[in-house]
Amino acid sequence: MLFYLFEQLTREFSFFNVFRYLTFRGILGVLTALLVCFIAGPIMIRRLGYRQIHQTVRVDGPETHFSKAGTPTMGGAVILVAVLFATLLWADLTNRFVWVVLFTTLSFGVIGWIDDYKKLVNKDPRGLGARNKFLLQTVAGLAVSLFLYYSAKAPIETALIVPFFKHVALNLGPWFIPLAYLVIVGSSNAVNLTDGLDGLAIMPAAMVAGALGIFAYVTGNFQFASYLGIPYVSGVGEVLIFCAALVGAGLGFLWFNTYPAQVFMGDVGALALGAALGTIAVVVRQEIVLFVMGGVFVIETLSVVLQVASYKLMGRRIFRMAPLHHHFELKGWPEPRVIVRFWIITVILVLFGLATLKIR
Repeated sequence: MLFYLFEQLTREFSFFNVFRYLTFRGILGVLTALLVCFIAGPIMIRRLGYRQIHQTVRVDGPETHFSKAGTPTMGGAVILVAVLFATLLWADLTNRFVWVVLFTTLSFGVIGWIDDYKKLVNKDPRGLGARNKFLLQTVAGLAVSLFLYYSAKAPIETALIVPFFKHVALNLGPWFIPLAYLVIVGSSNAVNLTDGLDGLAIMPAAMVAGALGIFAYVTGNFQFASYLGIPYVSGVGEVLIFCAALVGAGLGFLWFNTYPAQVFMGDVGALALGAALGTIAVVVRQEIVLFVMGGVFVIETLSVVLQVASYKLMGRRIFRMAPLHHHFELKGWPEPRVIVRFWIITVILVLFGLATLKIR
């Protein structure tokens, strides 16, 4: 919104020309989302506590988690509000990529909100139910995938880019649709599975969002894209504003979610964050890089898949408990140690992913 105001003011005052720069608006996006979280966070925590919307704890989980019962949850709504406000304030709202990412984030957030509400307010332990939740995710994911495919203005927008190779771009054609769908829905559920410890999911999500923001910036800049040997996608640079807002909102939420957490994000936050990261990776054509940078999310998901498969096929478990972070807890690792080590792994993977920009 303010983007258009400063566009008009630029004609009279050259100072306002600074607001045309993506990097400057990105910084403002971080600070705006951070400020919204700092203001709205305590209000949200009090309201959730007053309405007794509290975290439920698995009876078969680590004993150290029993003290978490009664902690407010569904705090991820604050993240969505902060991201939405900052993006609408500083982004160019004529950009189709901005609206695609916003739609995905909010639609998956609504799915998570309904699931949380049924579990925590209506006291229905099933929530939406796995089948209904997956169905709604499928509808939203396919809608976004179809839109991106049919609105593509250049062949590169639907090609699969292979890291480390300058000229390897596989023309997917209609196969782009299932790929985009799997990335969006898979990322959404992967982040949701990782969200089991205080701050465990939000910090890696913020780090990956920041890195994807860099990819969006250089991919949307013809000179940088040509120099680095990456695909140029016209207009995708504006997604940097959304990524910046997500980083700011993530850091703001972490202020309240760090160990010991004052609030949890719930499905409303986790499903939305994962879907947002998946969609950004799709529009900047870096699905494989997302798989690398989001390695913590991937490993957490694989641990659940392997645990279930092993138990059904052989009648025994591979891990003491899945997802993987619970396995390390049951081995005796204190919760903060698990969290920080997973953060460190994410830092390494994000740096490796960023290295693919230059090593080609």
